[in-house]
Amino acid sequence: MPLANPSSRNPKTVSPDAPHGPEYWEKLRTIGVDAGLHTLGVAPAEVMHRALGQLHERIDNDLVNGMKFTFLRPERSTNPAIHLEGAKSIIVGVRSYAIDDNQTSELSQSPLGKIARYAWVDHYGFLKDSLNLVADQLRSDGHRAVVFADDNAMVDRETAWLAGIGWYGKNANILLPGHGSFFVIGCVVTTADLPMATPLEDGCGACSRCIPACPTGAIVENGVIDANKCLSWLLQKPGIFDREHRIALHDRIYGCDDCQTVCPPTRRAGTTESSELVQSGVDVVAWLHMDDVTLNESCQRWYVHQRDMTWIRRNLLINIGNVGDPTDDRVMSTLRTYLQHPRGELRAHAVWAAARLGARNLIDFNDPDPMVREELLHLPALRTGL
Repeated sequence: MPLANPSSRNPKTVSPDAPHGPEYWEKLRTIGVDAGLHTLGVAPAEVMHRALGQLHERIDNDLVNGMKFTFLRPERSTNPAIHLEGAKSIIVGVRSYAIDDNQTSELSQSPLGKIARYAWVDHYGFLKDSLNLVADQLRSDGHRAVVFADDNAMVDRETAWLAGIGWYGKNANILLPGHGSFFVIGCVVTTADLPMATPLEDGCGACSRCIPACPTGAIVENGVIDANKCLSWLLQKPGIFDREHRIALHDRIYGCDDCQTVCPPTRRAGTTESSELVQSGVDVVAWLHMDDVTLNESCQRWYVHQRDMTWIRRNLLINIGNVGDPTDDRVMSTLRTYLQHPRGELRAHAVWAAARLGARNLIDFNDPDPMVREELLHLPALRTGL
């Protein structure tokens, strides 16, 4: 049964006088660009058979590692008609997040936690605002329209490829000609009949710089990411962080940009000055001392499983083990606190961090929790350089 979108504000029928065609598309495109979108394109509102096959292939090959998102219901996330009866076109828009790091110097304390570039600012919020202006125009002209952005309901990269906006890079990101991959993607599914774009040919050629740049070797084939190794997913996945990839995580606490920052088109495009105050990093110790409400507000735009702040704190503790200074009283006092935390998951990661910093004397080797016991059986070596 089709799922209703309560925010769509769609009439149940399409006006027989509703405009269509190339001239109307140019009007809609101009609205989107004026609203802050970098570019727009049109894809057919048909079942995305290629993406559907790839989703099932990733699931069958155990490359998903518990991810839900568009993998949860592949038949739904690849079929626009489920979301809007009578859909004919998908208007796809992208917003650039290639902006400078202008975070204020208030982060003088260390360790610092690094955030992926797309999450520095609420780009998806701005993207939705821009797409809603396009959708509002469609509705005022007698069409039906539904907006999707940062939503599990649509495979957005496939819509962008079908709309001729970019090609799939070897890192599975969509690359725009001359601009690279620092873009968030969203779309408007509509009953308007608009001129379809032609998908772009591969633009990577023989370049494969992104593959060795991945800290964990998660790019297992061209365009295929193994979520069992991808740091961006591991930082979002609940539970104990895979011990094998903690050191590679280094100072990251949310997301990873490495496969993009080495990409020649992305590097050549450069960055622009941002009028928004960005959040490119956080004071790890300060965040570890926040209560749940404050911490949740501080990372409100991030995906956090069930909004459980345990998983953010877990990431912060790994950061301390990787880059924290054992001579820093703030760091060691924080570790002592978390070595006594009521959550076994957090004590387990505090144990790992303490061992990395050479503070095994702080560890309770009689902790009965199974997760902590497992850490005690696999304590890491002292961090290099300490």
